[in-house]
Amino acid sequence: MDKLMNNHWVMRVIALFMALMLYASVNIESGNTVNNNSSSPLSFSPDADKTTVTDVPVTTYFDQENLVVTGVPESVEVNLEGATGTLTKASKLRDFEVYADLSKLSIGTHKVKLGIKNLSEDLEAKIDPSVIDVSIEEKVTKDFQVEVDFLNEDKLEEGYTPDQPIVNPNSVRVTASKEVIEQISSVKAVVNLEDAEETVNEESRITIYDSDGNVIPVEVEPTVVDVTVPIKSPSKVLPFKIVREGELEKGLSISSIEPEPKEVTVFGPNDVLEELEFIDGVTVDLSKIKKDTVLEVPIPIPEGINKVNPEKIKINIDVAEQEEKTFENQSVKAVGLSEGMDVEMVDPESGTLDVKIFGAPDVIKDVNSSDIELYINLSDLSEGEHEVPVEVNGPQNITWSLEQAKVKVKISSAS
Repeated sequence: MDKLMNNHWVMRVIALFMALMLYASVNIESGNTVNNNSSSPLSFSPDADKTTVTDVPVTTYFDQENLVVTGVPESVEVNLEGATGTLTKASKLRDFEVYADLSKLSIGTHKVKLGIKNLSEDLEAKIDPSVIDVSIEEKVTKDFQVEVDFLNEDKLEEGYTPDQPIVNPNSVRVTASKEVIEQISSVKAVVNLEDAEETVNEESRITIYDSDGNVIPVEVEPTVVDVTVPIKSPSKVLPFKIVREGELEKGLSISSIEPEPKEVTVFGPNDVLEELEFIDGVTVDLSKIKKDTVLEVPIPIPEGINKVNPEKIKINIDVAEQEEKTFENQSVKAVGLSEGMDVEMVDPESGTLDVKIFGAPDVIKDVNSSDIELYINLSDLSEGEHEVPVEVNGPQNITWSLEQAKVKVKISSAS
């Protein structure tokens, strides 16, 4: 035996035999791998059934926490061949997986062969494409401020303009490779302003752009933000008229009524604003006032107006024990007499009346007889005698009484 082992020819034959066995073993293993886990070109049997499964997603294995990968297609085609039953089941269930294993690759560019697993051993597969070019880069995260673009701003009504938009959150976090991060020029949300007449509130999807305006597909958090766009409409500053309802308790008089503010701003279309001179309908019920009071009163919104600012005003009302003052022989003036007619005062013949005024001391102390005007309105009266009510004009916050509420006049043609 020792002689046999020392023979060079015998050792060469044994070495050749072992090499052939190893080669055969590798080929058998390689064949099984191709059938189940590779995309190497195969020579399909002419008698086997074939089918193509499209849109098969590609699973990528890599360090997702620290790396970014580009170049891996979202899906591929897989050509299958094998027994009809097994083939039909695989194409319907699609329970196999096409993958790119990058877990052991370094940062840089690589050619990667796609693999397939969980495929029946009875089937053969070809992946198209079977080899892909991928780039592996370090993952970078950076915060960007969100800008807002207005869509259809030219379709706003005349005079309406958008104010500074409010974005919540006002920045987003973008994750990508350092190279892609450096390409980012703007991060934008879009809001449609068509026909907007008041504040616009929208949820808007974030879009990332490079300097050429091209969209960059990257990982963004959050992907949607809330955008509020105040719409400034045409406006006008107007005074308002305070209408007094009811009466104060006997013995009380108004010392002052002071609104705060004295004017309000109304917002609406220009054609409506042009017609408005003041706001009417601000009311104060005097019957409820017992002492110095501050009322909060809503401002009526005129028809066609979108809003008023402020919506409510404060009215400071001061009251006091009333005093009286008498003005004697105040002349009664006639107004509205038709052209070509004369008027004669019948009762009282003097054409004068005594007037008592009532008010808070600090109000009536400054009132003079010249501040009180008595008049009768003779418009649309024909010839003859008429009883006409006497009307009084005077300062604010006083009341009055007359010795007679009506006077008798005689109207005749001028001679």
